[in-house]
Amino acid sequence: MRTRDVMRTPVVTVSPDATLTETAQRMRDCTVGCVVVASGKTIQGVVTDRDLTVRGLAAQASATTPVSDVMTAPALTVRADDDVDEAYHSRRRAGVRRLPVVAGDRLAGLVTMDDLLMDVSRRIGALLEPLSWCALAEPPGPPHSEEDADKRSRAPGL
Repeated sequence: MRTRDVMRTPVVTVSPDATLTETAQRMRDCTVGCVVVASGKTIQGVVTDRDLTVRGLAAQASATTPVSDVMTAPALTVRADDDVDEAYHSRRRAGVRRLPVVAGDRLAGLVTMDDLLMDVSRRIGALLEPLSWCALAEPPGPPHSEEDADKRSRAPGL
């Protein structure tokens, strides 16, 4: 599986000169906890809601402070064509929760800890699926239709 298969799009971005207030409002409006700070096609850094709180508010930064003062830079990135395992390893090595994904020289997406956890969940499901067939004594195959489920629920003794 490739990183592009688990990344989310579109990525919310702000310019390096956006203020902390503008950045927080953009995060609120887009319901995200992280934005990529970019200038044109160049990724300058990443800023999270935690960065705004710890490096901004707690450090008594002004609401008009540029986001570039509190962002994490340089941003660690992964390529869209990388095996998803590279995103796991990069995230773990760097201790970050979010990784911008690049395709060539453009920002293509964002891989978050949640995206990787969903991938793990799918992998575990695929691993356990054959075991569930044994435990439930059901043969492998597609899920039953709702009509079949209704018939079974009306059957005597079920």
